[in-house]
Amino acid sequence: MTEHLSPSMLSALADGELAADQLASVKEHLDQCRSCTSNALEQALLKTATQKSAQHYAIPEEFQKRMKRLVAQERARADAAKVDRTPRTASRLRPWTTLSGWAVAAVFLLVAGSWWIERQSTIRTEAVLAEQTALVTEVSDLHIATLAANLPPQVLSSDRHTVKPWFQGKIPFTFNLPEQLPDDTKLLGANLTYLHNQPIAQLMYSIGQHRVSVFIRAKAGSEAAGKLPAEHSGFQVAGFSTADLSVIAISDVDRSRLSGLIEALEQAQTNGHV
Repeated sequence: MTEHLSPSMLSALADGELAADQLASVKEHLDQCRSCTSNALEQALLKTATQKSAQHYAIPEEFQKRMKRLVAQERARADAAKVDRTPRTASRLRPWTTLSGWAVAAVFLLVAGSWWIERQSTIRTEAVLAEQTALVTEVSDLHIATLAANLPPQVLSSDRHTVKPWFQGKIPFTFNLPEQLPDDTKLLGANLTYLHNQPIAQLMYSIGQHRVSVFIRAKAGSEAAGKLPAEHSGFQVAGFSTADLSVIAISDVDRSRLSGLIEALEQAQTNGHV
């Protein structure tokens, strides 16, 4: 690929819509073209900045109408029971009429309540899935922007005792780095970056010839736990959460090798390695 990337190609790259062969060709071009690299970075950052917030849900209007109709029907039945009846007849029938009406209402409320609880559970599940997908999209954009910029990390070191202290005073949390890494895996350095206007750590690793970004951020108190998408735009995604941290790794390396790095990082948080 010798000509500059078209606007539509840059847009597809930012949106994660390129096929695997197209993505490989674009990456090869970006390694050699500073102008397209700058344009790709601009597109990725713009997409991240304009990410929309999740939707909020309210009680369906149709459900409210059903409940109002039920109440109106019960009142009408009670009024009808008083019309054209002698006191004796009304006295005998009213308890059974009332009991029958409210039994129907109770059954309806039970069914409607079960439906509402199930619906709310579905809505919460869908909201968490949408939130996790949006998060993976944003970190994917950050990873692509890092690859496109083709710049060395802000702290260039393979020494975990150099990389971790570099973040002191830059992020409002701390983390641990593993003492031992899987075979053919190397720490390259780290960047300070931002997600939702909050500072986060971006650790840079290599697994063979593949670049890996590991994003570490403080876990929000109201953040719901959810399963991350396994893949996004041709990249493999893996991660874990602790009580205080959320960790996401993204790369085009084989999933099994990416999982080995994630397991080492998760074990470091548990064992308290420096």
